[in-house]
Amino acid sequence: MSDLTISPPDTELAGLCARMRAFIDDEVIPREHELIVDDDSAGKVLDELRSRAKELDLWALGHPAEVGGGGVPFLDFVYLNEIIGRSEFGQLAVGSVTMQDTIMLHKHGTDEQQRRWIPGMVSGDVLPSVGLTEPEVAGSDPTLIATHAHLDGDTWVINGHKWFTTGADVAAYCTVFARTEDESVPRHARISSIIVPTDTPGFEIVRSIPTMGHDPSDHFEVRLTDVRVPEESLLGERGKGFVIAQDRLGPGRIFHCMRWLGQAQRAYELMCARANSRHVHGSLLAEKGEIHRYIAESAAEIQAARLMTLDAARVMDTGDDARVQIGLIKFWGARMLHNVVDRAIQVHGALGLTADTPLERMYRHARYARVYDGPDEVHRMSTARRLLRDPDAAPWR
Repeated sequence: MSDLTISPPDTELAGLCARMRAFIDDEVIPREHELIVDDDSAGKVLDELRSRAKELDLWALGHPAEVGGGGVPFLDFVYLNEIIGRSEFGQLAVGSVTMQDTIMLHKHGTDEQQRRWIPGMVSGDVLPSVGLTEPEVAGSDPTLIATHAHLDGDTWVINGHKWFTTGADVAAYCTVFARTEDESVPRHARISSIIVPTDTPGFEIVRSIPTMGHDPSDHFEVRLTDVRVPEESLLGERGKGFVIAQDRLGPGRIFHCMRWLGQAQRAYELMCARANSRHVHGSLLAEKGEIHRYIAESAAEIQAARLMTLDAARVMDTGDDARVQIGLIKFWGARMLHNVVDRAIQVHGALGLTADTPLERMYRHARYARVYDGPDEVHRMSTARRLLRDPDAAPWR
């Protein structure tokens, strides 16, 4: 059975969580309306918040200590990241947005790659991007990647088409996953990851992809045409791109689930406040039986997701890949977030459909959650197959 600590396990972490909560709730959330605006003023506001986070020693807490980060252990970071997730801008404000790529480069990168990119990612001066998903093939099966790279002497030549390359317009480099091996090699060993600076000739940003009310969005379509980078740009071993992608996506899915907890908790709080203040048909909404169901079911689903997320992080801290735990929480957490935000909108009525509350933006992001980093259906299928092969792999065993 899992040994879970539901609250931060020590006084130091509890204090850190309290300081993070104060920063997110009192300084980041009140400025969200300024950050949503698509102009230079939003960048200035974000710079102010980032400077403030550094002043408060809240910057890059989850990055490894040996590369200049806060070195907060993975399980402890769950408690922090659910607070960071209360605002969609929380990651940017406290520097955790580069955490996954820093860990990936720290684990797989050469000394030169680490020297070139990691210090800037920890300080927030360098942003990364990842070229994994392609429009022509199913993104849920990375073995189908069609982008191709071959060696011409001591130079990789890359040709391909990517999309949903998040942040490509501001990234200093893109980790491109490309096919480097032929069909004589097992399909899970045909892909390699290659670091491509975004100013490399042939690396073209085609467009920002309009997505569910976001136009422009921070997701980009990219074409690579005879992009040439040195052989030393290979990240990790040749043919190990699939392993590296999973190394990044596994923790990344947990990071998403942590942040979803914060979003759901904030939606729940807004729902309760509305129910306790809105008078209709002779009484407060809070006195209606259907609203009682919304509140109780939301609280139960959030708490279930929280415990599952903590358990997945605990298992990962032991060195296990936590495939079952990650699969379960990815589809459960995405559904939970969607349900809670949907109920909060319903309780707000017409107001919940407007931009006067954060709920309509939360709802759009909640819908994304059921697709990115693998659709719910794939996580259910792969997790069920693992459990059928080994029923003892169930998290309670």
